[in-house]
Amino acid sequence: MQTNFTAAQLADPQVAESEKILRKCVHCGFCTATCPTYVTLGDELDSPRGRIYLIKDMLENDRPADAQVTKHIDRCLSCLSCATTCPSGVDYMHLVDHARIHIEKTYKRPFADRLVRDVLAMVLPYPARFRAALRLARLGRPFARLFERAGLKPFAAMLRLAPASVPAASPLSQPGEHAAKGEKRGRVAILTGCAQPVLDPAINAATISLLTRLGVEVVAPQGEGCCGALVHHMGREEQALAFARRNVDAWIREVETGGLDAIVITASGCGTTIKDYGHMLRLDPAYAEKAARVSALAKDVTEYLATLDLPVCPPKGLTVAYHSACSMQHGQKITMLPKQLLKAAGFVVRDPPEGHLCCGSAGTYNILQTEISDQLKARKVKNIMATRPDVIAAGNIGCMTQIGSATATPIVHTVQLLDWAYGGPRPATLPEKSLTT
Repeated sequence: MQTNFTAAQLADPQVAESEKILRKCVHCGFCTATCPTYVTLGDELDSPRGRIYLIKDMLENDRPADAQVTKHIDRCLSCLSCATTCPSGVDYMHLVDHARIHIEKTYKRPFADRLVRDVLAMVLPYPARFRAALRLARLGRPFARLFERAGLKPFAAMLRLAPASVPAASPLSQPGEHAAKGEKRGRVAILTGCAQPVLDPAINAATISLLTRLGVEVVAPQGEGCCGALVHHMGREEQALAFARRNVDAWIREVETGGLDAIVITASGCGTTIKDYGHMLRLDPAYAEKAARVSALAKDVTEYLATLDLPVCPPKGLTVAYHSACSMQHGQKITMLPKQLLKAAGFVVRDPPEGHLCCGSAGTYNILQTEISDQLKARKVKNIMATRPDVIAAGNIGCMTQIGSATATPIVHTVQLLDWAYGGPRPATLPEKSLTT
């Protein structure tokens, strides 16, 4: 793609990077076939190619974002299916990140939109606030339709997505060390996270249980918190970078004191962002090198488990539909490892049709873009159910919440099944009749 940025514009390192990305696009349109919003809406401006044109025009002409550009960028899930498909290697992720930052800085959203985004940014990254909000949401659930009629669909979506009950806070979410059992084979930090330990603390519990049983010491560092992904995808750059710096400090302290073989992450959306810390903080001389070290240590839990040479288990008699989160398969390019681990653990693993298409969760997308999200959810659940599974496995809490809201089939984190297969407790949501062990 030909570009016409001025020398003054290219003096801005973010603009210079975006210009290089834009020049790689050859207008081939392969991305349109795998873009969930284009497949759903059929609008060229809701395809990666269309959004690239909008971003180019906005940045090249040094214009503030307007309502049209904002609408189509907001509709992007950041699923990165386009990046997997693109034959030219267009770095769409960093281009759309730049566009969102530009929108946040130059466009004044309608009041209701600003309000819901402020609420999300002030609540979701903070576990105590999020837990309190979920408890209040149970009381407000009967009023969801009133919010919808008042034009406040995101608030209605929040109420409907809130679980009927909120698990008690787990002590495992607190900073601390968990000793390896038997001969010590390694030492890792675990990202405890923000939303996940509130919605399903059993995921981190299963991770710690499995790793320590395999001889790995697990530490939850003091000072670690939200990875910043939620606000990062809303274009709130300074807040996202503040979260990133805090986590870098926490993990580097562990590297320099006890040493770390990896930073284990159980939410793939967080993993994609943490693996990008080196890029996000590349212009910060105080953090660039440290952030790159952290990104190099970041591993999805299945990536780390694959290094431990786990034994093959007898058949479990369970058929698992494996849902590969977009942040896993497109963001981190992890496609086979989770399925290989599940098969070795004794499960029958099936791939749902159209596995490359997003489920519609995408962080806060199922709140901010409810209609498109609902269409994608229905399509995803239909494809998963076509495999006739006993259980659904996924590696991202957002996907688990989204898919779980539309099916009675139990959905658990991949690591919960692996923990059970290698000596841990059966996941509580699995029906007893499915057990053969």
